[in-house]
Amino acid sequence: MNIHGLQKLTLLDFPGHTACTVFLGGCNFRCPFCHNASLVLSPGELPTMEEDTFFSFLKKRTGLLEGVCITGGEPTLQKELPLFIEKIRTLGFRVKLDTNGTNPAMLKELMEKGLLDYVAMDVKNTPDKYPKTVGIPDFDVSSVLESISILKEGKIPYEFRTTVTAELHTADDIEEIAKLLAPAPLYFIQNFKESDNLITQGHSACSPELLSDMCTRAEQFIPKSSLRGTD
Repeated sequence: MNIHGLQKLTLLDFPGHTACTVFLGGCNFRCPFCHNASLVLSPGELPTMEEDTFFSFLKKRTGLLEGVCITGGEPTLQKELPLFIEKIRTLGFRVKLDTNGTNPAMLKELMEKGLLDYVAMDVKNTPDKYPKTVGIPDFDVSSVLESISILKEGKIPYEFRTTVTAELHTADDIEEIAKLLAPAPLYFIQNFKESDNLITQGHSACSPELLSDMCTRAEQFIPKSSLRGTD
């Protein structure tokens, strides 16, 4: 398992639970506004953490932490993910998965095996704007749509979220996305934040007025739509 980082405590990433967040390297997207560029483009150049070290940390946090957030990069690219999660759950921790939804087979397997307690899926843009938004000109959005459908079956708690930039997203886009995702329980609109670790520079945050319009449009289809990380 390619472990490239560990946040030892988060009170925000796993709703309702104290947790840690483990970062796995590698991604099949090249979103220009991605703020984890090194995890996406050159994970092999980053320091790694041995699995034994990670699980030793977890054992010491038994009774102190409730869950583990698995993020990336894109975690579902790693074939060892089911076994990795099984080991986590054996220690008594709940598991939240962050995913871009491009591996519906893995998502379905993890759910059917009862390995997940919560899923947060990034929906990058409207289907027609996906190739440009994820930096893959010929990207086929069908895998993403399948993952959306799997989550909307409601077998485990989940949320959808979209990170927006002034250059790539409009209020009309968010309205179309919300229609696609409805009747999802939660939809978060996250404003882009500047970083020195972006895949491509030249992107900017949306104005407060645009964000407000986006949220209002989304609420028509998903009542529990809200802005996140706009402070």
